Amino acid sequence: MLRGLVLDYAGVLTDPDAAELLAAVDVLRGRGIRTAVLSNADGGAGRGNLARHFDAFVFSGEVGIAKPDPRVFRLTAERLGLPATGCVMVDDSRANVDGATAAGMVGVHHTSVADTLAELSVLFPA
Repeated sequence: MLRGLVLDYAGVLTDPDAAELLAAVDVLRGRGIRTAVLSNADGGAGRGNLARHFDAFVFSGEVGIAKPDPRVFRLTAERLGLPATGCVMVDDSRANVDGATAAGMVGVHHTSVADTLAELSVLFPA
């Protein structure tokens, strides 16, 4: 059962329509889904404005492991208190999606907010 949602920062949460994605994140959190940001940034990018939407933040610059290394996806799942197999990773990089699936996560390749929201509605049905 999928109980976690992990989103990339740059390319996903910086999308011009990201407000719609954050609204969906809030709905999922209200349903008990754990949420995290996983970014290859040095650290802290966007954390302050996003803190109310996410349960955990993992920055490669802080943990010393970068996407697409499967270890960083497993670490993120661990910080959510979930197995990697219980999480969905949304990233605009195909290589990072492949790394997430290698770690056991369900991968969603972000190309637009509308497409990502459609995929999330299937993965996390109401």
